[in-house]
Amino acid sequence: MGQLPPMLIEQKKQQVGGSNYNTKIPPGSFKMFIYLKEGLRIFKRARYVRKYGFKQYKGNAKEICEQIVKDCWNGQYFKASNGHFCQFWTRDFGFYTESLINLGYKEEVKKTLKYALSIFSKYSKVTTTITPNNKPYDFPYYAPDSLAYLIRSLRISNSIDLIKKYREFLNKEIHKFHNIVLDKDTGLVRKDKRFSSMKDFSIRKSSCYDNCCVAMLNNELKKIKILENPFKKYNFEKIIKDNFWINGYFIDDLSGNNFITGDANVFPFYFEIFTDKKMMKSSITKIQEIGLDKPFPLRYSTDKLKMILLDKILSNYEGNTIWCHLGSIYIKTVCKFNKNLAEYYLNQYTKLIEKNKNFIELFFPNGKPYSRFWYYADEGMLWASIILEMINK
Repeated sequence: MGQLPPMLIEQKKQQVGGSNYNTKIPPGSFKMFIYLKEGLRIFKRARYVRKYGFKQYKGNAKEICEQIVKDCWNGQYFKASNGHFCQFWTRDFGFYTESLINLGYKEEVKKTLKYALSIFSKYSKVTTTITPNNKPYDFPYYAPDSLAYLIRSLRISNSIDLIKKYREFLNKEIHKFHNIVLDKDTGLVRKDKRFSSMKDFSIRKSSCYDNCCVAMLNNELKKIKILENPFKKYNFEKIIKDNFWINGYFIDDLSGNNFITGDANVFPFYFEIFTDKKMMKSSITKIQEIGLDKPFPLRYSTDKLKMILLDKILSNYEGNTIWCHLGSIYIKTVCKFNKNLAEYYLNQYTKLIEKNKNFIELFFPNGKPYSRFWYYADEGMLWASIILEMINK
């Protein structure tokens, strides 16, 4: 007997009382359907941008960023962008929850969290993404940072009402995370399992970034207090420092390559797992020595990382390209330790925004917007909120 199509499965779920109905549909089939649909939409936009170019906002960098952030609010939730990522991304929203609140968008932030939790709880899972037609999915695998950012955003926005309303669901997701992600013996992210993460296309073994997300989740649960915390017995600061801090920088993962990468040397400080100024100065020095901040912040790597097959199609999407979400987070983190350097970087970004009349997703190492036959760098990114926050200070 053939499998039911997704639409009929959803109708059947509703008939029997919710998303716990066991449909037995192969998860891969549903994800592939979403991937193809999303991919087609992204390809269509690439063709449009290649022909007509990016949207041109009027004004200076501050005014451009203000317009972009407003455009990313669709009345129900904050979209990741006004381009092809016009949907909710848990990771992207988590990056900038604090900035959005500081910019006066607290109610919109809470509405976004309400929207995301209503979808996630309906389908009994927290995922990386929700499609524009409200279907949650992971790209390309389960991601440790999804739940971590969701919990962090709930805490930062003081959404105690939502935490209490969805307490049972959140506790289940916390224990699911604990069982899927953590090596109980070492307290490290499992080396034998592949996760979605920062640099989704890369194949890594227990990345520094993922381990920082576990530590961040533990710290957030300690602050919230009313949710269960199966991680509290571990000293994650010691675990991360003992395993990743080598020769004055954090290595990318535990594969043995000891690569210096942008994300591994930003998020331990951005999440405030480490606040030591000497360590941060050392990481910044390493980033500068190998040119990850050139021509402007920030590249993932200068080394050739092992990637999934999709990277061959897009080619160097997450290699030595310059990512503006990572760059803006880097600048905000640097500001805590070196205000003059942060000001220099911020000035680079304001010029970049005014040159492109938009906030672009990523760039080639030569400073030109990334483009391939199948893909064109996204635009109107919600990431502009963190730059706007820093401009306003």
